[in-house]
Amino acid sequence: MIKTYKKLSDMIAEKKLGEASSLQSKTSSEGIQPQDQKQELKEGKLSPILHVTVDSVKRRLGNPMDLIVREFEFELERKITATLLFLEEMNDSQLLNEFILAPLMSLTSEKQSSPVPVGHALHYIKQNAVALGRVLDVETEEEILDALLSGLSVLLVEGNTKGLKMGTNGGQVRGIEEPTSEVVIRGPKDSFTESLKTNISLIRRRVRSPDLRVDKYRIGDVTHTDVAIVYLDNIVNPKLIKEIKERIKEVKTDGLLESGQLEEFIQDETVTVFPQFMNTERPDVVIGNLLEGRVGIMVNGTPFSLIAPTQFIQFFQSSEDYYMRYDISTFLRLLRFLVFIISLIAPSIYIALTTFHQAMIPSTLLFGIAAQREGVPFPAIAEALVMEITFEILREAGIRMPRAVGVAVSIVGALVLGQAAVQAGLVSPAMVIVVGITAVASFAIPSFAVATSARLLRFPLMIISSVFGFYGLTLALIVIIAHLTSLRSFGYPYLSPFAPIQTEDLKDSLFRFPGTKLFKRPEKLSKKNQTRTQTYQVKKKREEETTR
Repeated sequence: MIKTYKKLSDMIAEKKLGEASSLQSKTSSEGIQPQDQKQELKEGKLSPILHVTVDSVKRRLGNPMDLIVREFEFELERKITATLLFLEEMNDSQLLNEFILAPLMSLTSEKQSSPVPVGHALHYIKQNAVALGRVLDVETEEEILDALLSGLSVLLVEGNTKGLKMGTNGGQVRGIEEPTSEVVIRGPKDSFTESLKTNISLIRRRVRSPDLRVDKYRIGDVTHTDVAIVYLDNIVNPKLIKEIKERIKEVKTDGLLESGQLEEFIQDETVTVFPQFMNTERPDVVIGNLLEGRVGIMVNGTPFSLIAPTQFIQFFQSSEDYYMRYDISTFLRLLRFLVFIISLIAPSIYIALTTFHQAMIPSTLLFGIAAQREGVPFPAIAEALVMEITFEILREAGIRMPRAVGVAVSIVGALVLGQAAVQAGLVSPAMVIVVGITAVASFAIPSFAVATSARLLRFPLMIISSVFGFYGLTLALIVIIAHLTSLRSFGYPYLSPFAPIQTEDLKDSLFRFPGTKLFKRPEKLSKKNQTRTQTYQVKKKREEETTR
């Protein structure tokens, strides 16, 4: 009965296909496509005739040279023809050969307890033949295309209107290496890669908690880029998760290639030079922020993960601050904040002093500066602008040039040009020193984004100082602080815990208290579970043991 029914269904399907193909050829010659065929292509349902589906998939992909169509036969109730589709460079050939092709091609009716009908072939293969962990059904051509472009393989069996997509992802990917943009002396040496699956696994290896949540989204009408948000469900504020998900879902664009593009779409304020997201390529940094109630946002194709919400003080903290003694960490944080101030206003202070406020300079130093500037024909602002722009050009050239010569060219170029400018009488030696200190200070800031913000603000501050002196510089700094106070990162104050003041959070800001004193998580972030560390005093326990 089953065979008779199957033969009748095949005959009916072939008849319908022949009618449709003849109608298509007829209408194509007339330049008209029938409405019912448009509807059929739109739905993309799979045909029980194998070559029809295969030809349609190949046509929609443009007959790519890397699409492998492997046709073979296996035996259930009778010999059945099947086709395995996969993109060559995105799949693991060893998995395909050992766990799909070899088991299926060795199937015989003798190995089956009872004959398996053709209509049950896919179910039998899924349960008994394919030795892979990820095997799912596909019912439309759209699902087949999505699976192939995602690096999966698709198995189609003659006489079935469904197929199987299997996890055989492979191909060449970059391995886990040491971070390049966040170098630390003490701490883990692994970093994220361009593979989203690898990045998620790096987090799961360290956080073995059932409360870890990974929610995936797909952004980009053309690229279909996978985006994942990672958080701890027992710590994070539910309102924060809801807000992040809503903003990600609202992103409508053709393509998403890097996390920086996503940052522009979902940030609170666009007219600002200060970053509203912290980006990192270190898994331990992401996990440390998850434990505080923040959320990690990872994009497939880039090793840089976003952290939200972000406070301004975070950009002066390093992951190794928590791996060293608290007093050393506090000193380094204060030093980083100091070099940020130097990088921001050092040239402006020099310009204001030499132009308007010479009385504030000690007499001996003032005479030395005046002697150096005696042969310089340009005002201080012109000197500063020329030197700063020259150094920015050298910095950019050093980044774009090959790594082997880039650093040497930038350093030698700075020395040669600086010395030549002084000897030519274009700039004073004091200005070269100020610009050099400013440049070195910008490299000492842990976050490249904040260092870039200081570089951008440095030029308008220099111009204001050359016109209004210290009065203009003071007003400009007040405006910058007011702007920072008005910023929000997903609704959270950007300058917290300083504005507004949160006493408990001050323990881990510019200063870092010992780990045994950091009892609470950030007040505004964690609403469910605020306790981070239980009270623990080694000294007190030792005194009790000694008394006994």
